[in-house]
Amino acid sequence: MYKILVCLDKSDEQARKQAEEITAMPMDPDAHQIQILHVFTDNPDGIAVPQVSSVRTAMDIFDEHGIEPEIIGTSGEPEREIRRVANDNDVDLISLGGRKRSPTGKAIFGSVTQEVILEADQPVVCQPL
Repeated sequence: MYKILVCLDKSDEQARKQAEEITAMPMDPDAHQIQILHVFTDNPDGIAVPQVSSVRTAMDIFDEHGIEPEIIGTSGEPEREIRRVANDNDVDLISLGGRKRSPTGKAIFGSVTQEVILEADQPVVCQPL
């Protein structure tokens, strides 16, 4: 079983782009498993992962292609949680979204995508907006 971890933030547009990119890959639904991960950095309302709009967007696209993803939710620092979940679940590929930032912006605000690309044990594909 080839496992793909699709890491989503709150952006519906980014989720749509990532899900469309994954469904465009040649794959056998019986030999691939898609896991959707959303990491909460703050969740005072106690929202469940399937209630997150971007997760629903991706789920709809996967459903259109006959793929039933596993939904995973966690809390903490996104870059650490993504790597932890990928390792804990023996993921073969990580799918991330990205935003264009200047080098100064990355240095000041950090970049989850950059951190995961540099530190993950798995291959990472990035779908920038």
